[in-house]
Amino acid sequence: MKNSDTFYNFDSLKENFFFNSELELRTTLSNFLIEDIGTGDITSNLLIPQEKTSSGTMVCKNDDKGRTIIASGLAEAKMIFEICDCDVTQLVKDGSVISKGTEVMSISGSARSILKAERTALNIVMRMSGISTKTRQFVDKLGDLSQFVRIASTRKTAPGLRYFDKKAVVLGGGIAHRKRMDQLILIKDNHIAVVGSVKKAIELAKSAFGDKRKIECEVVNLDGIVDAINSGADIVMLDNFTPEMVRHSLEKIREFGLRDRVIIEISGGINYDNIYDYASSRPDVISIGSLTHSVKSIDYSLEISS
Repeated sequence: MKNSDTFYNFDSLKENFFFNSELELRTTLSNFLIEDIGTGDITSNLLIPQEKTSSGTMVCKNDDKGRTIIASGLAEAKMIFEICDCDVTQLVKDGSVISKGTEVMSISGSARSILKAERTALNIVMRMSGISTKTRQFVDKLGDLSQFVRIASTRKTAPGLRYFDKKAVVLGGGIAHRKRMDQLILIKDNHIAVVGSVKKAIELAKSAFGDKRKIECEVVNLDGIVDAINSGADIVMLDNFTPEMVRHSLEKIREFGLRDRVIIEISGGINYDNIYDYASSRPDVISIGSLTHSVKSIDYSLEISS
């Protein structure tokens, strides 16, 4: 059976995950700061002398209520403070399990600079930690099945935040799926409606790219699965199937001797309450849009001590 990690070539925590260089990432984070600061922090500039220095600690304030919290976005927050000429020590590694009261970062430098960077840094950490934490909840729900079934994100990310959203999924134990539309041919229902059939759509894709691009095809029934596999799809996405439909379809393609030729992805209508039912049929990937489009942030604060 094809391995979903190596097949998608997910190496999502490298520096080039989205950006070609650290400079590109710094530029993006600088633009986030510009969006927040505008022409200047008039409140801090009014109240705080330019020469005043301070120090502070970023602390997790979330009431975990028994759930695992995953710290995420700390590397990016550190860079934001450094862009503002602060001295930063990251106390916790991204992807670590933390709890309420955990100190994740210490910052020192100009008081104005710390306050200038504070909200942008916290926003990144809160959002990314929320995504990582939610991803880990889904992974943990699978138990031993997580050895065989991977949780993936989708392109349902906030514009401008895809790097951060998808990196957070990876830090939570998931996989990123495609980062952009140019990385994978994904034939969806509307493509098939225009072209006319699964077989014709895949043939057109292969005639243009051959084996240079992986092909994923979305299907809505067993016949579509068989057509997609026989036409040469690398990945078949079972869209809006019920758990019973997934189980029946996978049993059938095993009977037909087709299971080992393809990665099976499940998508649509999957939530925390029903994911185990889907995973029990042992698809390769379950993609969940709510990991990134319905984010519940993890609460952090910056506590300045002087």
